[in-house]
Amino acid sequence: MTSNTGKGIIDQRSLHSVDETLQRLVSTLHTKGVTIFATVDHSGEAAKVGLEMRPTKLVIFGNPKAGTPLMLASPSIAIDLPLKILIWEDGAGKVWVSYNSAAYLQERHGLPEDLLRNIAVVETLATSIGE
Repeated sequence: MTSNTGKGIIDQRSLHSVDETLQRLVSTLHTKGVTIFATVDHSGEAAKVGLEMRPTKLVIFGNPKAGTPLMLASPSIAIDLPLKILIWEDGAGKVWVSYNSAAYLQERHGLPEDLLRNIAVVETLATSIGE
């Protein structure tokens, strides 16, 4: 796991391709009853306009039961919700799972400690889908 110092982004290595990692995430979210709001295929969209980009996909997901209390406590968190996981391939062919750290979001929005568990789930998801 690496951290983009000062940016609040955690990068975790995946042992799977971008598409396999994406499938693992989607399957896990469905099993847990979490809503997937969108999947953005950045590399696919780039290809449509004749540009090359390594495989890069963003999944936007959440659960109103977890997110609403966060937004009530600190309305500015709505700019970072729903949660997001970015799955991407680097120049060496390694696949990464990236997300905003819960600590970063807490500091950025002044979230109360007791609500951190509502967003910390992203860390567990990122680790499990990459294994």
